[in-house]
Amino acid sequence: MPSLTLKGLLTSTAVVALTACAQAGELPTPLEDNDYLHDGAPDPAVVELGRMLFFDPVLSGNRNISCGTCHDPGRGTGDELALSIGEGGEGFGADRRTGPGGVTGRVPRNAQPLYNIGARAYESLFHDGRLEPDPSRVFKSGFWSPAREHLPEGLDSPLAAQAMFPVLSPVEMAGHKGENPVATAVAEDRPQYAWKFLARRLSGIKEYQGMFEDAFGSGTISFVHVANALAAFQTVAFRSNGSPFEQSIRDGSFFRLSNAAWSGLDLFYGRAGCSGCHSGPLLTDHRFHAIAMPQTGPGKGHGADTSYWRASGFMDRLEDEGRFRVTFDEGDLFAFRTPSLLNVALTGPWGHSGAFDTLEAVVRHHLGPKKSLHSYGVARLPELGDVIEQTGEGSRLIFRSMNPARREAFDRRDSWVQSSAALRNRIAGANVLERVDLTDREIGQLLAFLQTLTDPDFRDRRDLVPARVPSGLTPQPPPHRGQ
Repeated sequence: MPSLTLKGLLTSTAVVALTACAQAGELPTPLEDNDYLHDGAPDPAVVELGRMLFFDPVLSGNRNISCGTCHDPGRGTGDELALSIGEGGEGFGADRRTGPGGVTGRVPRNAQPLYNIGARAYESLFHDGRLEPDPSRVFKSGFWSPAREHLPEGLDSPLAAQAMFPVLSPVEMAGHKGENPVATAVAEDRPQYAWKFLARRLSGIKEYQGMFEDAFGSGTISFVHVANALAAFQTVAFRSNGSPFEQSIRDGSFFRLSNAAWSGLDLFYGRAGCSGCHSGPLLTDHRFHAIAMPQTGPGKGHGADTSYWRASGFMDRLEDEGRFRVTFDEGDLFAFRTPSLLNVALTGPWGHSGAFDTLEAVVRHHLGPKKSLHSYGVARLPELGDVIEQTGEGSRLIFRSMNPARREAFDRRDSWVQSSAALRNRIAGANVLERVDLTDREIGQLLAFLQTLTDPDFRDRRDLVPARVPSGLTPQPPPHRGQ
C-alpha cells in the first residue's frame, strides 16, 4: 500500500483503524485494466455498436422499450423506481407509468445498477446469480442459465450471456403472446426463435448491417453478436473508479475524506461489520446472503404458500425465495447477491425489491434486520393504470382490461407478503445478520463514508445516450432531456 499523506486531518482512532485495515489486507486495491473484460479495451467498433443497441427500442418485441429505459445512465443506471414498469409503460424515471395499452404487471425485482459490471469478478449475474459459468459444460454455451440447452455458443462472458435474457421477459421487453413474433416464441418456450427474430429484424436495417460488419467482420447477424456488443459497451461505459475513496487508496492522499468520513471508514471496517460482506475492490464478496430484506411487489412466484390464491382467485404464489430457487439449498432461502457499494448513493431505491427510498433507511435496516422487517409496513408503489390479462374469444387469444371486480384483488399482491406475519417470519427466520447498535451520530458518519464512494464523473452520464439510433426509433431514454 502506498505511504499515506494524512495532512493532519485524521483522528488518532482513524489512524489506528486505517493501519489495522491495511495490515489485515482489508483495504481494497482499485481495479486495473486487466481486471475488466477485454482487458478494459474492447474493439471500439464493437463498443459503439453496443451503445446503439443499448438505447435502441428495436430490441424489444413491440419496439417500445430499450435497455436504457430501466438502466438510465442519468439516473444511477437505474430508473428511480422500486420495481420497474417495463413493457407497456411510458415516460422515464420516477414519472414512468402505465401506457394506454395497459400492462400485465410490474417487473418483480429492482433494476440492478451497472457500475463496473464489466469486471471479470462478476462471474454470476442477476440478483440470485441464476446465470453463471458451467465448468463441466453440461450445456454447449458453457453457462448455467434459465435458457438451459437453448443458450447458444459463442458468448464472450457472463455479462454477454446475461444480455440474452431481458429481451425474453414479457414484462420487461418481449411483450405478450400474439403481440409480436418474439413474444409468441417466448410464450411457447422457444427462446432460440425469439433471438432469431430479433437478429433478422436488425439484419433488415442497412446501417446496422454496416456496423455489425465493422464490429465482427461478418455480414451475418446473430443475437450472440448483439449480446457480445452490449457487454463490450457496458464494460467501457460504466467503468467507474474515480471516487474519493478509490483515489485516496490509489495515491495514498487521504485528505479527500472528511473527519466524519474517516470515522465512518473506521466503523465500516470495524465495529459495524460492513466489510464482512462488502469487501474487495468492488466492495462486494459476490456471494448471496439472507438479510431479512422486506419484499415489495408480487415477487417471483416462489414458495408453497397459497393464501393469496385462496383469497383472490388468482392462481399465483407471491414469495421471492432468492438464491434458493437456483441451488435448492435450504441455506440459500431468501438470499440475494451482495451489491457493490461503489456509487451506492446514486443507485436507489435500494434492496432487491427496491424496498428503501433512502440510503440511511437501508443502512439502518442492516443494523437491525429483523426489527426493520417487521416494522417496515407496506411500500407505496406507483399505482398501475390499466391492467390487462390474457383471455380468449373463440379460438383467438386476446388481452383485455381486467374486470374491475377482480382489480382490487390483483392490486393486493403488491403488499401481500409484507402484510403476512407468517410470510415475514419465513424471511426473518433465514436472516444471517447480527444486530449492531450504533448511535445516530455514528450512522451519520457511516453515511459520510458511503458518500465518498461516489465517482463525481458518474453523477449524470446522459452524454452516453446517442442523438439517434440506426432503427430510426427515438432513443430511450431521450437524449439531452432537460437541456
